[in-house]
Amino acid sequence: MRPGFKGICALLVCLVLLVGQTVSAYALFGTFTRKDERELGEKLHAMIRAQMPIIEDPVVTNYVQDMINRISLHVPSQPWEFKSTVIRSNQFNAFAAPGGFVYVYSGLILHCKHEADLAGIMSHELAHVTQRHIAKRFEKQQIIGPAAMLLTLAGAFMGGSEVGQAMMAGSQAAAASAMLAYSRQDEREADQVGMNYLVAAGYNPKGMVRGFEVLKRKQYTSGGAIPTYLSTHPGLMERIGYISDRLLRMPPEYVQRPDNDLRFHKVQTILRAHYSDPTIALRYYNKEDTDMSCLDFMGKAIVLSRLHRISEARSFFVKALNCGKQDPLVLREVGRFYFEIGNFEEAGPLLQKSLLLDSKDLMTLFFYARMLSEQGEYKQAIKYMKKIADKVPDDAEVRQALGTMYGQTGDLFRAHLELAYAAMYQNNKKQVAFHQQEAQRYAKTKLQEDEIKELEKTMQDRHELLKS
Repeated sequence: MRPGFKGICALLVCLVLLVGQTVSAYALFGTFTRKDERELGEKLHAMIRAQMPIIEDPVVTNYVQDMINRISLHVPSQPWEFKSTVIRSNQFNAFAAPGGFVYVYSGLILHCKHEADLAGIMSHELAHVTQRHIAKRFEKQQIIGPAAMLLTLAGAFMGGSEVGQAMMAGSQAAAASAMLAYSRQDEREADQVGMNYLVAAGYNPKGMVRGFEVLKRKQYTSGGAIPTYLSTHPGLMERIGYISDRLLRMPPEYVQRPDNDLRFHKVQTILRAHYSDPTIALRYYNKEDTDMSCLDFMGKAIVLSRLHRISEARSFFVKALNCGKQDPLVLREVGRFYFEIGNFEEAGPLLQKSLLLDSKDLMTLFFYARMLSEQGEYKQAIKYMKKIADKVPDDAEVRQALGTMYGQTGDLFRAHLELAYAAMYQNNKKQVAFHQQEAQRYAKTKLQEDEIKELEKTMQDRHELLKS
């Protein structure tokens, strides 16, 4: 459960109050170190994860992270690893924040035609970080505290979102955001350096041009959907022009590189079917069966199930399964469908086979563990859910499921402990306090007392990250 707009504003008011009270040494003396970049990036990351809808599906997140890893192999050595996050939003947006934190909105992924197009935009954004464009702009400010920096970054990067609008409500934040706007020189450098990264990573360099053309088309059709910091990037048409000129000077084998988009299209299918407006998504799949791919059958089935058209959904899942018997994603989605309608006999073998083909897909494991729990196999279900929680400890849904499973076994201490974590990651302070108190009531051993202390430390660390 995400906090409402009033809650977001309250948080931001606290941040604004800190602006006049806290002035950092690096701002006063004109230095903004890599350590400072990382600290600022961590605070922004905590805020984004607390306030924005994050997509956790490993098919999507692993794909984006693999893309970032592929590109970052060819950037100069950095004091951090680049960490990607996918935000659920129809905005055309992507940005790389200080400290190696990279964000891409689902809307941008859906509207790129090829993987190389998305990679072109991400290469450009990574170049802004490696060239320290944001850091250099902060260094030029004589007096700006960390809270002001955080407001500036969040307000600019999150653009037209609810959080971004709240950030920009204050004149101080709006003025600071104007300072952040990239110069023409910054953009040209990010284009040229980003193109080097893109080519070195093995992508077709035409992807950067096509990616920028996607953004330009969106400006023409509905300018408001592009966040402020992107729409104010200077000379997008000019930049498309000089990047296109550079393509003419490249070896033919570079611009003739084939587009390998199978995995990219799987990600688009998941984003469209599970995370976009189902009525709009259904129109996308409004075509004859003979014109539909296996992924189209699966995507349409998912959308129909979201619209509670179960009989129709089942028929399209059968079609997807007929052509995708060895595709772990198809197996996962059909198994998930049968689980959600309570048909465990059909769900079990499909989820098991999906896991055999792709043991890294934690979403498959999540539904398989839930199915085992529904069948009373709590020990094995908890084992699997704990494995997921170890990989994604701040996923509220996973913690909620794990807490429920412990409760079903009668382990009330651990049930309330996990539910306290779930409430914390949902920003539900009232429920955190309740479950923390209950966990304390059921704690009997020193180990359990230590686990409560670990919860309290996590809560305090999270509070520190979000408060300034």
